[in-house]
Amino acid sequence: MKASTQCGVALVMVLLIVAMATTIAAFMAQQQGFWQREMENGRDRAQARRIAEAGIDWARAVLADDALVTQNDNGKELWAMQLPAIPVEGGEVQGTIVDQQGLFNLNNLVRNGVASAPELARFQRLLGALSLPQELGSTLADWMDTNSEAMTNGAEDEYYLSLAKPYRCANRPLSDIGELVWVKGFDANIIKRLQPFVSVLPQSGTAVNVNFAPPEVLMALLPGLSLQDARQLVTQIRTTPLRSTADFLQQLPKGVTQDSTVNLSVSSQYFIVTGYATQGDGASAAHALLHRSDPWATQVRKSLQ
Repeated sequence: MKASTQCGVALVMVLLIVAMATTIAAFMAQQQGFWQREMENGRDRAQARRIAEAGIDWARAVLADDALVTQNDNGKELWAMQLPAIPVEGGEVQGTIVDQQGLFNLNNLVRNGVASAPELARFQRLLGALSLPQELGSTLADWMDTNSEAMTNGAEDEYYLSLAKPYRCANRPLSDIGELVWVKGFDANIIKRLQPFVSVLPQSGTAVNVNFAPPEVLMALLPGLSLQDARQLVTQIRTTPLRSTADFLQQLPKGVTQDSTVNLSVSSQYFIVTGYATQGDGASAAHALLHRSDPWATQVRKSLQ
C-alpha cells in the first residue's frame, strides 16, 4: 500500500510538473508574441511618423512653387484643395494645407507691448458675432501687454496671483491657442467656439486675406457690414476669388467703407500643414505652422501625434 501510495503521489507530482511546464511555456510564448507585436507596432508607428513628416516637406515645396507662379492666394488654387489619400507601400499618406491669414490673428491685439485699440474693437465685434462675452477681449489684451494696469473688465497679475493656484500674466504674445486656458474668462468651450475664426501667428500686424476670411471675420473688420451681407460677400468670393483688395472694396454694400487702419490682402504667408500617414498597424499625424518667404516656407512650430 505504501508503495502504491508513493507511486500515486509521484504520478501526481509528475502531472503537476508537466502542467506547470506547459503553462509556463504557453505564457512565455504569449509574452514573446506580445513583445514581437509591440516591436512591429513600434516600427510601424515610427515609419508612419517619418512619412507624415515628409508630408510637411511636400507642402513646403507646393507652397514654394505656388509663390513662383502668383502672389494671389485663394480657395481655387491646387494647394488649397482637399486631395485624396495617396497609397504607399504598406499604407497611405495624406496632406492638407490650410490658410491662416483669413482668420483674426490674436497677436494683432498688442503692438510692441501695447494694446491696439482698433484691433481690440475688431476682436470685440468678432466676439459679439459669435455670441461670446466682449470682456474676453480686454482680459486677453491684458494677458499679452507689458504693463500692469488692468483695462476695464480686464485682468492683470493682481487677479491671477489671487487664485488658488496663483501665476502671473504672460506679458508677451501668444505662442499657441491652447494658452488661452490660462486667461481669465476663457474655457474649453469658448476656445472651441472661437478656434475656427482666429489664428495665433508669431508676429503682430499681419494682414487678413479676404479670399479666405469667414463672414464673422469680415463683419468684425468692417463696421457697418451686417452678418447677412458678409455671408453673401463670402459666397461670391468663394465662387470668384478676388485678384486685389480694390476688387474687394468695390463689392462692399453701399454705406460700408474700409477702415483705414484695417490691413487687408489677397495673399498669405502663414499656413497650417497636416501630414497624416498609416503604415501597417501604425498611424501618425504631423501638424506644422509654416511661414512662406523667399519663397521657401520655414517651420514656425510643429507637433507630432
